[in-house]
Amino acid sequence: MIKREELIAIGHYNKPHGVAGEISATIDVDLEVLQQLSCLVSDMDGIFVPFYVNSCRPKSSETFLLTIDGFNSEKEVSRLVNRDIFALKREFQQETEDADADGYPLDFFIGFDLQDSDGTRIGTITEVDEQTENAIFIISRDDEEIMVPASDDLIVEFDLDKKLMVMDLPKGLLDLNG
Repeated sequence: MIKREELIAIGHYNKPHGVAGEISATIDVDLEVLQQLSCLVSDMDGIFVPFYVNSCRPKSSETFLLTIDGFNSEKEVSRLVNRDIFALKREFQQETEDADADGYPLDFFIGFDLQDSDGTRIGTITEVDEQTENAIFIISRDDEEIMVPASDDLIVEFDLDKKLMVMDLPKGLLDLNG
């Protein structure tokens, strides 16, 4: 049985596309990463169910048209509409350590320790706020929350085994949180 803590949110299903069982989906990983996933998982009435992608083609930079094994009509695929899409965390952890950070959805980094490029420990990433144009990491440190831009330009490196992210933060950024 698949548990929520084994999953990482990567998007959601939109609406059926045509009558042959294709569905539009907004997904936060690029096509290359999506094609390497063994399955997509969705919550179906309280149970996380794996779905196997037969084909995938881009519609826009974040929207894909998917055909899912066992779904052959608009009516069948409509069961997935507006459901969240998850991937198995372990499949992201199997990627090489020198992978580019933007190949991973930001939620993947929840639980990572954050360190400044000078070696100073900042705290632990506890949440990602993507409600603004620029995503923000919410960092927990000594009973306070710190907000740091979740920008690839600031990420120096990350270590999957140590669950550690190193960022080159602009001087004074942490002072703005106080």
